[in-house]
Amino acid sequence: MSYKKLQLEDLNYIKNIINDDERILYGDNINEEYSHDELSDTTSYPDVVVKVTSTLEVSKIMKYAYENNIPVTPRGSGTGLVGASVAIEHGIMLDTTLMNHFLELDEENLTLTVEPGVLLMEISAYVEERDLFYPPDPGEKSATIGGNISTNAGGMRAVKYGVTRDYVRGLEVVLPNGDIVEFGGKVVKNSTGYAMKDLMVGSEGTLGIITKAILKLIPLPKKVISLLIPFPTLEQAIGTVPLIVKSKSIPTAIEFMQREVIIDAEQYLGKKFPDSSADAYLLLKFDGNTTEEIENAYENVAKLCLEQGAKDILISDTSEREESIWKARGAFLEAIKGSTTYMDEVDVVVPRSSVNEMVEYIHNIYKEVNIRIKSFGHAGDGNLHAYVLKDDLTEEEWEERMTAAMDKIYNKAHELQGQVSGEHGIGYAKKSYLMKSLDPTVVELMNGIKKAFDPKNILNPHKVCQM
Repeated sequence: MSYKKLQLEDLNYIKNIINDDERILYGDNINEEYSHDELSDTTSYPDVVVKVTSTLEVSKIMKYAYENNIPVTPRGSGTGLVGASVAIEHGIMLDTTLMNHFLELDEENLTLTVEPGVLLMEISAYVEERDLFYPPDPGEKSATIGGNISTNAGGMRAVKYGVTRDYVRGLEVVLPNGDIVEFGGKVVKNSTGYAMKDLMVGSEGTLGIITKAILKLIPLPKKVISLLIPFPTLEQAIGTVPLIVKSKSIPTAIEFMQREVIIDAEQYLGKKFPDSSADAYLLLKFDGNTTEEIENAYENVAKLCLEQGAKDILISDTSEREESIWKARGAFLEAIKGSTTYMDEVDVVVPRSSVNEMVEYIHNIYKEVNIRIKSFGHAGDGNLHAYVLKDDLTEEEWEERMTAAMDKIYNKAHELQGQVSGEHGIGYAKKSYLMKSLDPTVVELMNGIKKAFDPKNILNPHKVCQM
């Protein structure tokens, strides 16, 4: 595909739309952070960054870009890990972080309407002050809700509450040609034609640009208690997960972690974890409206863990302990990143019944490929995060060993009937693995959908399934 190179006339047209030079960055004024995302080594600068503040601005820019065949890349906080917000074909980058307003709290319908640049942590604080709850809980709380929706982010509470898609009721979207459309709404049920709203969720900015979201809320649970459960070995810890899932008491979250990752987090935060003596841990969270209700829920699970060899059951029943544990858990990615020179990540998801086999496979694979791998993840929903570390390897050694490790991990996930990504998306970095895992007919259908939305392929080109 041949795109128009941004010219002075194009820049001047954008200036007429925006009418605020401080919201337009070009040339040397484009900060280096706009050339990449949080992790991937995919690097490419846009020709211009436009900090949009309204749906109308997005619409006008998209209409102009569509008519002139200029590529456009939407971007939120840039916290992605697979290059989805990198401007591969340069062109225009639309930064939506200034579209960060709460538009409506509808307590009768239990919905919150927001712009895409509102941060996840801002949503949580806003609704919880009003005794309401937005359950999706990805580890990166500084991500925008637009980015969360674009990747169908999951997070730690997905075991009980589901993922982002389950809490998106409606979307306002600007299409690649500049048209403004609405998908879904405040209704709870909807069988009116194709599920266009659900198609947008997880599309990684390739089909349209989200400019407004109507989110489903639920009443805020009154009590939260976590259990930190140390096990002598990883095998015992992860082998207990399917038994917990099969029990009648389903926790809000089931996380697994190893001692080496906890030590990284301690060093990164400068604070001790409540316990770092065991080889592996399960971290469970339970919520409810009374302490008695929660205790009844976790009693059987605690007993089950002890039967499977757990060394202890550490109960986090104060806000201070709760914050200490989950703050450390939230720092794992940055802590691992700080422990090496560079890393790449694998975000596979497998059926919950196979999570123990997948975790043990990842744990032992370093023996075959001679490279360090650290992992943790959402064991309760089968979504595992494995980080391949470069350390002091040469570029040639890194490419060879990293590729071998990833090939083996993705092949194992496929063997266990899993998928390439559980919540981080495909973006630019993971396309080759997606192509290997999907039936060619499915890829053809996906490309057909992209063409229906964006026949000129100007919106976030080269992402997901586009070659």
